[in-house]
Amino acid sequence: TFATIEPRDLYEDLVAHHDEGWDLLDERFLQDPETGLPYHLVKTPLAELVATGNRSPDLNVARHPFCGLLSSMHTYGLYNGRYGLSDFLFINVIPDELRPTVEGMLAGELARQDQLKAQLRADPATAALAEDALLLQAYKLLQFFDTLALYCQCEQPDNRVPQDFANVPVDATRDVTITVTPLGGDRYRVSPYPFDTPEVSFATKGRWLAPQPEGVDLHEAFYAAPPAEQRVTFVT
Repeated sequence: TFATIEPRDLYEDLVAHHDEGWDLLDERFLQDPETGLPYHLVKTPLAELVATGNRSPDLNVARHPFCGLLSSMHTYGLYNGRYGLSDFLFINVIPDELRPTVEGMLAGELARQDQLKAQLRADPATAALAEDALLLQAYKLLQFFDTLALYCQCEQPDNRVPQDFANVPVDATRDVTITVTPLGGDRYRVSPYPFDTPEVSFATKGRWLAPQPEGVDLHEAFYAAPPAEQRVTFVT
């Protein structure tokens, strides 16, 4: 019953790459002095986090205006309550010294969105991709995939608990709350179930890294560690 965003290949490409601007930051392996490890997502210094804001839309625009538009909406939404889907306004906790930079970046993203919508509407082959109802549906679905990935990748499996994901679009007019419940091992029940196969499995490749003393080259230490894989399986 869950509608697919079309063109599907283009939308899947967006989902996979919407935060690609983080890659440059991740490859710097900045060390958190409290842990001896690279910074956790939510502990990333604000100045570094802000710098990723327009890199992801830049990279996605090069793929397609629709990808750039949704990536830009993702960046803007993170600071402004996800366009009303969240009560948390990240912009309100930005310190005064960074606020002009952040506000300038967000104003640039709004201008980018207007330009990309105009570009899409100017071409009959892509005009439907700029319709407000479709964009909101696509944005909500992107937020579900984004936060579901964070659920899987920002916490150890043994610490995961049932979690609700609100405002997941069934189609352009109806949303539901999806509940993810750990079943043990790598299996999770998802209800209502949004995928088009009865069971779907995803794997993330990474490396286990022990806390390192200050000054150690974390880039070198990371790539010297043995590769590993973390898998999650979603079932009805």
